[in-house]
Amino acid sequence: MARPCPGAQGDPSNYKKSGPEPPDHAIGRSRGGLTTKIHLVCDGKARALAFVLTGGQVADTSMFTCVLDEIHIPGRGPARTRPDRVLADKGYPSKKNRAWLRERGVKATIPERDDQIAHRRKRPGRPIDFGDDQRERYKGRNVVERCFNFVKQWRGLASRYDKTARSYAAGICLSAALQWI
Repeated sequence: MARPCPGAQGDPSNYKKSGPEPPDHAIGRSRGGLTTKIHLVCDGKARALAFVLTGGQVADTSMFTCVLDEIHIPGRGPARTRPDRVLADKGYPSKKNRAWLRERGVKATIPERDDQIAHRRKRPGRPIDFGDDQRERYKGRNVVERCFNFVKQWRGLASRYDKTARSYAAGICLSAALQWI
């Protein structure tokens, strides 16, 4: 007996190409697929001070000022809202970020990228000194990596099982609280 319709049999596919993710999910497309990026600030003891969640395609340098604005450390007297010094990697040097730090009187240890160094050679101006003192300070930047390692020990935070950014951020807050304890 012949089948009446030669088309596909069974239920239709569950895959629905639904366009971009809603903004409350903090998920964006990057090289590895749909990911979330945690922009985090920590102190010298690898304890998280503040963080911002974005989609995976958002550049680090564009979120630099937003993350530093999130710092709020209560204590005796007025709350601290800015660090004494910022240690950052080559993903953060930009004129805008350096000007923002200068306005607030925050010292910076941020190495320049090779393309910026080449550009600076063509147009002489104010050189950025990254001498021996800066190199020695830059060795302390590993505390950020240690902070991320502590956060990512939780499988749920490392692989992002939560649907909304709100519940994912709650997990990061809980992890940060345990770091402080």
